[in-house]
Amino acid sequence: MLDKHPPETPTTAASDMHEAMRLGALERYDVLDASREAPFDRIAGLIRMVLDVPIAIVSVIDGHRQLYKGCDGLATDEAARKDTFCRHTILQETPLIVRDATKDPRFANNPYVLDDPHFRFYVGVPLRTSDGHNIGSVCTVGYEPREFSEREAVILREFAKLAMDELELRRHASRDALTGILSRRAFVEQGSRVFSLSRRQHVDLSCIMFDIDHFKAVNDTFGHAAGDMVLSSVAGQCAELLRDTDILGRLGGEEFAVLLPSGRNGAAEVAERLRASIEATDLVIGSAGLKVTASLGVASLDSSVLTLQELIERADLAMYASKHAGRNRITIWNSADGGPARSRRRVLKAGQIVFNDRMSTIDCTVRSLGEDGATIDVSSAAGIPERFVLVIRADGFEARCQIVSQAEKRLELRFA
Repeated sequence: MLDKHPPETPTTAASDMHEAMRLGALERYDVLDASREAPFDRIAGLIRMVLDVPIAIVSVIDGHRQLYKGCDGLATDEAARKDTFCRHTILQETPLIVRDATKDPRFANNPYVLDDPHFRFYVGVPLRTSDGHNIGSVCTVGYEPREFSEREAVILREFAKLAMDELELRRHASRDALTGILSRRAFVEQGSRVFSLSRRQHVDLSCIMFDIDHFKAVNDTFGHAAGDMVLSSVAGQCAELLRDTDILGRLGGEEFAVLLPSGRNGAAEVAERLRASIEATDLVIGSAGLKVTASLGVASLDSSVLTLQELIERADLAMYASKHAGRNRITIWNSADGGPARSRRRVLKAGQIVFNDRMSTIDCTVRSLGEDGATIDVSSAAGIPERFVLVIRADGFEARCQIVSQAEKRLELRFA
C-alpha cells in the first residue's frame, strides 16, 4: 500500500538492529514461501472454538506483511504489516489486549476499524523463539467490544507455545511434512556434500529448479486443500521419474529443486520429462478438472561455480526466464545469454522502496542481496515504478534499482 510521505526516519539505530535480529530469527524457520498450512489451521480452529471468538489467526511477520500460517474466520492469507494490530504485539512479551479498538488511540483510525471488516476487539500473544525473538503472533479478533480474562489469556499463550512447537519440529525435520520429499535444510545439507565431491572429482552435476505455474490462483480458486493436493501430486510424480542418485527437495511454497549427477544435456532431458509429466497431470477438485504446469530452469557445474548456492541461483534465474517466456517450458542457464552470474546471498531484511522525489515509500522484504542486484517481495506490485531507490535502514544501505523481472509479488532488481 502506498504511503504519501517521505521515507520514515528511524527512531533509533537500536530499533533497526532489533528488527534485523528478529528477521534473522524468522529466517531460520523457512516459512515465508507458503501461507496457510493444515497444522496451523487446526490450531486456529481450536482457538476459535475454545475461546468462542469470531476469528483466530496464527501468523508470522516479515518486513512488509503479516502472513497467515493458520486462520479460522477470515478468507485472506496476509495483510500489510503497517495496518495490523500484530505489529504492536511483536514489540512486547505479554499479551496485547484491546477491548474496544475505537477507544484505543493506537487503533481508532486503523482502516480495519474504520472500514470493513470493522474490528473492535483484539488479543494477541507473540510467537517467541527460545532465544527471545518475536517472529509472529497468535491472535483473536472480534466485531464487538469484549472483556478478556486472565484465564483466557493463559489459554491463548498455551496455543502460542503449541504453534512454536510445530515450527521447531519443522525446522529440524529432514522431510517436508506435506510432500514427504527433502526439506530445504536437508536438501542443502545433502546437496552441499555432493557438490563438494563433484567439484573435487571434476564430475558432472546439474541443478533443476521448478515452480508450479499460477499456484496462487489454485489456492484462491479451489482452496488450500486443493493446493496441497497439487503439491503432493507433483512431488510424487517427480520422485517416481528420478533416479536414486538424484536429490529432490521442496525449497518452499511451490518451488522444488533437483540435484543430479548429469551434464547439461542429460539434465535438460530430465527436466523435459518432469515438465511433460507435470503437464499430463489431471486432478479433479470437486466436480472441476485442474490442469497443472510448471516452469523449469537448468544449470550445470563448471569451473566458475564455487558454491552450491551459486548453482542454485543460476538454475533459479533460468526458471524465471521460463516464466517470463510464457511458462510451461524449460530454460538452460547460459552465461553468453545472461552474463556472468554474480553470487547473491539469501537474506531476510526489512526494506523500503523510495520514489517520487523521496516523497513516496512502499514497504518490502529483501529476500536475496548481491553486488549486482536484489530480490524483494511486496504486498502488491501496483504503483511501483520501474526505477526506484531500495533502502535497508538496518544496514545503512541505499541503492538505485531497476526492475528486470516480476513474478506475482516477487521482483528481481538490478542495481543501476
